[in-house]
Amino acid sequence: MTETTTGITTGITTRRPWVRRSASVAGAAGAALGVWALITQVGGTDLASNAGGSVRHIGPAEVLVSSLLAGLIGWAWLAWLERRAARPYRIWNSTATAAFAASLTGPLGAVSVQAGLGLAALHATVYAILIFGLPRT
Repeated sequence: MTETTTGITTGITTRRPWVRRSASVAGAAGAALGVWALITQVGGTDLASNAGGSVRHIGPAEVLVSSLLAGLIGWAWLAWLERRAARPYRIWNSTATAAFAASLTGPLGAVSVQAGLGLAALHATVYAILIFGLPRT
């Protein structure tokens, strides 16, 4: 006995990958804001870094904008790879991991060890959600 299909696909993963990917980007930003709130509001750590001799405080707007920007750039990169590369997900994993590793140089300029660990946690949160969420379509 054979089954025939009508050509109609169901589910977000095959029909509308942009829904899943936009949810991943928004989820990464939301999770980063949640981690920021835990670190700053509950933990009492001031997230700040030295930038060219001046102290720069990291607030919710910076967290939201930077995580959304990272997600959108990652999405665009993955979409480009899917159209052009023979092994897009392998390249995605390696370049996203390299970008995450490079981003960890930012927390090295933190004003305290706690601030550095908090900033690294923000970076890791966004990385973890994007590395697994974006290509799952």
